[in-house]
Amino acid sequence: MMNFKKISILFLILVVSIVSAQEFKLGKVSIAELQERHHPRDTTAAAAILFEKGVVDFEYSQSDGFKMVTEVTTRIKIYKKEGYDWATKAVGYYVGSSSKDILSFSDVVTYNLVDGKVEKIKLKSDGLFDEKVNKYWNQKKITLPNVKVGSIIEYKYTLRSFRLSELTEWSFQSSIPVNHSEFRTLIPEYFVYNPNLKGSMTPKITKENTSKSLSYSYRPTTEPRESSIVSTTQEKLDFIENSTTYLAVNLPAMKQEAYVNNISNYTTSVSHELSVVNFPNQPMKTLSTDWASVAKTIYDYDDFGLELNKTGYFEEDLKGILDGLATPEEKIEAIFSHVKKSVKWNGYYGYSCNDGVKKAYKDKTGNVAEINLMLIAMLRHTNLNANPVLVSTRSNGISFFPNRTAFNYVIAAVELADRVLLLDATESYSSPNVLPLRVLNWEGRLIRKDATSTAIDLMPKKSSIDAVNLKYTFTPDGTVTGKLSRKRTDYNAMIFRNNTETIKEDVYLEKYENDNKKIEVDDYERVIDKNLNEPVIENITFKGGNLSEVINGSIYINPMLFFSIEQNPFKQETRDYPVDYGYTTVDKYNVIIDIPEGYVVDTMPASIVLNMDDNLGQFKFLINKTENAVQLAITFQINAPIIGTDYYEALKSFYQRMIEKQNEKIVFKKA
Repeated sequence: MMNFKKISILFLILVVSIVSAQEFKLGKVSIAELQERHHPRDTTAAAAILFEKGVVDFEYSQSDGFKMVTEVTTRIKIYKKEGYDWATKAVGYYVGSSSKDILSFSDVVTYNLVDGKVEKIKLKSDGLFDEKVNKYWNQKKITLPNVKVGSIIEYKYTLRSFRLSELTEWSFQSSIPVNHSEFRTLIPEYFVYNPNLKGSMTPKITKENTSKSLSYSYRPTTEPRESSIVSTTQEKLDFIENSTTYLAVNLPAMKQEAYVNNISNYTTSVSHELSVVNFPNQPMKTLSTDWASVAKTIYDYDDFGLELNKTGYFEEDLKGILDGLATPEEKIEAIFSHVKKSVKWNGYYGYSCNDGVKKAYKDKTGNVAEINLMLIAMLRHTNLNANPVLVSTRSNGISFFPNRTAFNYVIAAVELADRVLLLDATESYSSPNVLPLRVLNWEGRLIRKDATSTAIDLMPKKSSIDAVNLKYTFTPDGTVTGKLSRKRTDYNAMIFRNNTETIKEDVYLEKYENDNKKIEVDDYERVIDKNLNEPVIENITFKGGNLSEVINGSIYINPMLFFSIEQNPFKQETRDYPVDYGYTTVDKYNVIIDIPEGYVVDTMPASIVLNMDDNLGQFKFLINKTENAVQLAITFQINAPIIGTDYYEALKSFYQRMIEKQNEKIVFKKA
């Protein structure tokens, strides 16, 4: 009988031995690496990270104290032209205060195989760019020279920073395969960081402690009065350096799939946030320990909690706005509309004010915090129970462990007797409980005036509707003529408003015609109410010569015309990430096909109802024939904004059956 325990131990020893034996040094590129034509474990890969190592260390100087030094070394293989993008690398660095980050690149080289020999091309000055991103951040970008299929590229960069609140988040996985990824932290005992690991793969972790020392000088307090010479004393301080190494090998590429929120939420990575600072002869300072303390810490910031108490700058304006309004709902709507019209978002995220709410109101522009904290202050001034909600946007990802940097956004919540309204005044077309899509990221943290907090669900409770009434007929040559009326509500309406806000009608209609089988729009009307709670309606008169087939005098028509889904968005056999729709939806199609004189129905699809398990989704296709018309009532609804991977196979099958039914044709023949 096989001894599986011994086999597992031998396999572990073999893996560790192989990893230990691989020593990667910049400049040591082999001919075999350059000759490799495709990745051994993923032949579709356009490129691969052969080796990447990050080291975070701390430097000390008596004038500046501790600073963090992050050094990253990378080697990448280019297999296909589609991998050329990997020859450009951009790294951001902070410039938003007097203590600016310092970033430098070095050892930037491209290797090619030329006539059987390794050719080495170094980066020249024209391949390095220093760019301003915004008032807080710059970035340095390199473009490696002479990159071609088969090239290997290498670079190293070093970032020095006084921002000690968190370490660089290290992603072991990428959109291309990763052969070797290593991250090492060397942290003095005075700092305690909480490591947060996420992703489906677990790196190998090793730890060790090393005795270190630092030198400093000081002036003795007992200097003789008569002495004209000021002397200093050199001292040495011993401390423990805590070293942790994270190692992962042979990581598959993270494949982008349909309906993924932020793929970095599922990428194997590690982040660290400062939790304790404990210097000698000083009181220990404890930072984030749980979500409640994180929320309280943020609330106590001067550029957060104190900004909520400022009211003088808007009080006179608010009197006129609220005059004659009685109900809480009326007051909320009026204040919400006033803030959206008065202060425009400058594009900056954050839960902390930059210039403050008063200046933002005066200048009519501000960041997320300034706009939404101002909104909360106005609502509170009206005796409404309004509070801030800390949020991590979809692009920022989801944090599964308490930390201050988990949040990068703040919205408003108003607690009424029977419900809670969520508001975000940075978005012109948002309405109560219809937040910008960037905010729909699981849960936020509501903080009340006493600094207590609670989790609050950000996901919409009401389904957004897309309802189409479609009525048409056809001629013997297959030309289809008809009218449609389309009504969008809630998120569908907000997205439509945003997408069409700056587009001229003729440009919109040209694209509409091209996207819908080259139809011709004869008449168009758009009904958009100023009240954002009302739906958006389009009325269209159209005709098209590509909406049917004529075969031996019979007319073949897909009854949904250009509204049917043609391809299944779920193509992978298996799926590693939840399906994230963002919000629940109901799509409705009421179709009437007037049968012209001289034609009858030959064949038509059968009615069907498809249901997903646990009421996650439903598709109804109901069809009925009368003497002069065919009528259809089609409904497709998704009842959960997020569907877990356990349901992926069923969801994929559900879509496939729905698509097949949507694309079945009605055949009309001559009577």
